[in-house]
Amino acid sequence: MKQIAKLSVLVSTAALLYATEAVSPTQAAYAFEHRPAGVDGRGHILDSRYNHGHYYPAVGVSVKVLPEGYRPYFFGSHPYYFYGGVWYAPAGAGFAVVRPPFGVVVSVLPPFYSTVWIGGVPYYYANDVYYTWDSAQNGYVVVEPPANAANPSPPPSTREELIIYPKNGQGAAQQAADRYDCHSWAKTQTGFDPTQVAGGVAPASAASSRSEYDRAMSACLTARGYEVR
Repeated sequence: MKQIAKLSVLVSTAALLYATEAVSPTQAAYAFEHRPAGVDGRGHILDSRYNHGHYYPAVGVSVKVLPEGYRPYFFGSHPYYFYGGVWYAPAGAGFAVVRPPFGVVVSVLPPFYSTVWIGGVPYYYANDVYYTWDSAQNGYVVVEPPANAANPSPPPSTREELIIYPKNGQGAAQQAADRYDCHSWAKTQTGFDPTQVAGGVAPASAASSRSEYDRAMSACLTARGYEVR
């Protein structure tokens, strides 16, 4: 009888622990449907500024391992790690999501950046960070938010950007690398650089140069397994 009583207590205790720790499908669905607005199922926060429309982990979130495909950068003596528009720095036994320091230069923009024109200058925006092209450093510099950031101006041209679709399931990091490589090649072939005001060419030839640049980009990306429209 004592053994049966002990067994009953153990079963009751296990049931109580399960009831307090396990989540039923109904509870899980409720939690998913009633999460705060602007937060996805991973807890990432929506960046809706300039209709950017992508989710990122919040500053301060800790990770034990950096995502595969990250790029390391040093600013002064401090290391930073960059992947998919998210910046990390060493913290404790792992890494924490941080804001990058102004002045750090990256070779490739985030894969889902938004181009914003402010005061006639193009800025590249993602995850609350602004980048500008610096030809002297041959890269994109993290800069302070421009003074009139809340009031962007219309772009010099209303022409639509290329729509690029990865037919072979290329990941975000591969897409960013391919776009950068093809951009560099197309710029070299045509002399046109869409990250510069008027493409960096004479205004009279900007339209034709842009068309040549787009053809070069399309040819390069198509050869790498993308559909371009």
